[in-house]
Amino acid sequence: MARPSEEFLLAWSSLSGNDSMTGWQLISLPPAGSVEVQVGRRSPTNAEAILFCFPTAKLARTEKLPEGQGFLVEKADPTNDGLLRLAITRQAAGSAELFTTMVCDVVGAIDDVATTGATETKLLRVLIGRVVAWQQFMSRGANALSPEAELGLAGELTFMTTLMNSGVSAEEVLRGWVGPYDAPQDFLLGDGAIEVKATMSSSGFPVKIGSLEQLDDSVASPLFLAAVRFSHGSGGFTLPEMVAEVEQRLDGELGAVNSLRERLMTSGYFEGHSSHYTRRFELKERRIFSVTEGFPRLTPGNVPAGVMRALYEINLDHAGNLLWDLDAALKQLGVTG
Repeated sequence: MARPSEEFLLAWSSLSGNDSMTGWQLISLPPAGSVEVQVGRRSPTNAEAILFCFPTAKLARTEKLPEGQGFLVEKADPTNDGLLRLAITRQAAGSAELFTTMVCDVVGAIDDVATTGATETKLLRVLIGRVVAWQQFMSRGANALSPEAELGLAGELTFMTTLMNSGVSAEEVLRGWVGPYDAPQDFLLGDGAIEVKATMSSSGFPVKIGSLEQLDDSVASPLFLAAVRFSHGSGGFTLPEMVAEVEQRLDGELGAVNSLRERLMTSGYFEGHSSHYTRRFELKERRIFSVTEGFPRLTPGNVPAGVMRALYEINLDHAGNLLWDLDAALKQLGVTG
């Protein structure tokens, strides 16, 4: 759970940071487990910052820290004690309000995982993972999802629940959900992959394909397409309700919940935008297709030389002879017995 913003705002407001000499002014806050947390301002820019001290953890010498999108992450050593400290500093072009929201969320994520007794090294990975997720979220504009993106994420979350109901462990489903990282397919499971497509069309089954690789079974095999049809209905679920359902299925395992939230943010979903997502998606139909010879698709191997990328639309009603049962598809992938 995110920490309240008041403690950060109060600390920043009480620090001047107007010194002409380069340096830090810091106020200690309650730690996150064994990780020391300090709020500060950095002179001479007077920039808001938060510092995390990991007394025993190490950062690989070659590891590149995330940067950009309104903030900077770097090593800091204000007391010259040689301990690993990472500072997240707002850059001049960054929104103060969004930076505060990010800080509250990042510290809260470390708080949550720290309660499980996680090592400092694990908490360090939580910090970096969460900051990277925020970086990706901000790179998408830090706005609420478009209606099309909202529909796509609703399809993926619905299918995650379907997989869990079919006997695939929550841990394996979450680990396999790679769509937020711009992988060619949404789920890497067992020996192959599943791409998820959603529609709200009541006639035909039109879906958009975003690349030549998305339906290429030479990239992942066996390859299946899970098609989900929604309708507007009072019996459906909003996007935040779907997120809550998946979190509940993770049985309160905080590491898994944190991983889910990172993936959601990378997808462009932020809890603070929940009030924007009022549409209810009522599941009407689910189809599973084997993506193999005869499936209507464009791939690098069947387009003319010189065609490098494509965005196209297909009607899945024309792939009916490749329909599969979900249980059979999961057995083919090797994720169920």
